[in-house]
Amino acid sequence: MGLFDFFKKKESTQQEQQALDTGLEKTKDNFFSKLTKVVAGKSTVDDDVLDDLEEVLVTSDVGVSTTLKIIGRIQERVAKDKYVGTSELNGLLKDEIQKLLAENNSNDFRTFEYGTQKPYVIMVVGVNGVGKTTTIGKLAHKLKQAGNQVVLGAADTFRAAAVDQIKLWGERVGVKVVAQAMGSDPASVAFDTLRSAVSNGDDVAIIDTAGRLHNKVGLMNELTKIKNVMQKVIPGAPHEILLVLDASTGQNAIEQCKQFTEATAVNALALTKLDGTAKGGVVIGISDQFKIPVKYIGVGEGVDHLQLFDRNEFVNSLFK
Repeated sequence: MGLFDFFKKKESTQQEQQALDTGLEKTKDNFFSKLTKVVAGKSTVDDDVLDDLEEVLVTSDVGVSTTLKIIGRIQERVAKDKYVGTSELNGLLKDEIQKLLAENNSNDFRTFEYGTQKPYVIMVVGVNGVGKTTTIGKLAHKLKQAGNQVVLGAADTFRAAAVDQIKLWGERVGVKVVAQAMGSDPASVAFDTLRSAVSNGDDVAIIDTAGRLHNKVGLMNELTKIKNVMQKVIPGAPHEILLVLDASTGQNAIEQCKQFTEATAVNALALTKLDGTAKGGVVIGISDQFKIPVKYIGVGEGVDHLQLFDRNEFVNSLFK
């Protein structure tokens, strides 16, 4: 790496950190305004403070089960240390959230490169309106920036708009798109996309799927068919089943996660629209409840505003 590359990478990291800080502002303002009221006039972390903290976490969309886990851990530390001042509460809370995220993310995601697995196949699932197509476009952009050759498969053939959107993103970021007519068999599109990826020596293939939350059996059958067809071309595909969720929907995102994880083997999550919501706490709750790594977060509308999730940077930004 040359000197110019080093400074370029450093500048990019600073820009990403700034975008993350800006994207989490609404969540941070909401959370800390509530937290400030909890400790007002109190000097020690007692039962009343913990009860109020519990309410803050639940109303910040962390979720009940995850909140109770965090409160229990803080209670243990308060009991062990005997005397804990309210000035130390932020530090305790930050520490426990980081530990919780560490337990529930099997990997640290540092790069958009996928090593020797070629082509690396990502099947993207999620309901309409969560930012699925936009996430695919931004992910393709990031992957291309990292030096990957990318192809997109427009397998959401139930909506003409979905196919058109994928094509527009392909043109915008300069990657190939494989598409068929509206109403075509989604599995056929996925098959053609992977054959194209293999013949062209592509590094990554991203397959869009229909964003319908119909009955679980129908959803399961549809996604299973797509997976089975892809495995005829590339054994073991897809390597990543990425569920896209809209963070601004809070607890509804958790319900969607439940539906999709019951229908297919989701192994990565993307949380979008964090910049437009005060419900960023849902990232913590979803990670804890489903034990699936949050891999990508969307912190703005720009093409560069999709980031690899770094739990330490996320929590540090939240507690700045």
